[in-house]
Amino acid sequence: MSAVLQVALQPVEHPPLFRHGLAKEISGLDGAVRARIPRRLPVVLSRQEVLRILDPMEGTVRLMAGIIYGGGLRLRECLQLRVKDVDFERGCLTIRSGKGDKDRQTLLPESLKDNLQRHLERVRELHEEDRRNQVEGVWLPNALERKYPNAGKEWPWFWVFPSRKLSIDPVSKIIRRHFAYPTVLEKAFRKAVQGANIGKRATIHTLRHSFATHLLEVGCDIRTVQELLGHSSVETTMIYTHVAKKNVLGVRSPMDGRIVL
Repeated sequence: MSAVLQVALQPVEHPPLFRHGLAKEISGLDGAVRARIPRRLPVVLSRQEVLRILDPMEGTVRLMAGIIYGGGLRLRECLQLRVKDVDFERGCLTIRSGKGDKDRQTLLPESLKDNLQRHLERVRELHEEDRRNQVEGVWLPNALERKYPNAGKEWPWFWVFPSRKLSIDPVSKIIRRHFAYPTVLEKAFRKAVQGANIGKRATIHTLRHSFATHLLEVGCDIRTVQELLGHSSVETTMIYTHVAKKNVLGVRSPMDGRIVL
């Protein structure tokens, strides 16, 4: 019997809510068969397709998309970057409280350093303007605002990609500056994909998939890719081996051989 079939035929356990929360047992589940969770391969862009999308993009949205692709970031991880998380000397970005509330480090592309430095110079002016106007400091995570009351007004904690407008904090009701809205980048990226005439359902998250796949294609160790992506299990990262170009393994299609049709 195959391993997949053995797992599928395992009896379904009583739901934890009923067993632990309500202290009730449900009968009649012993013969139930677990549903198989379908596995979907991610959409991946080629390097040429990534360039065709990024080339017409300009300004901040171009920089954000480049950082997401160059470091394998999720959209929210990019938006929540703070100045202190950028290390130009070591060429890395620190992702704080990523998925699963985990910190990790990933790549800062050399080709984006100059543009990012110029961008931060403009952001510094916005930060100084907020200080002159006595705007409340930026939001701080994990109750740090109570421990360090003035940290939110300091430059290292400021957003790398701040919103141009002030808004009301939905929790504290304080008027302050938040990071840029996701829709700003999403709309620009969608327009660029349409302009590039690419027949794939590509979103911002597709850049993260493409980052992982392209690293594997050039021979990067899968454990390294796992750490850069912040996956808890290497099995999650293994999905990209199914969409990486097979020619990196020395495999050729029989169609490319000397076959006469």
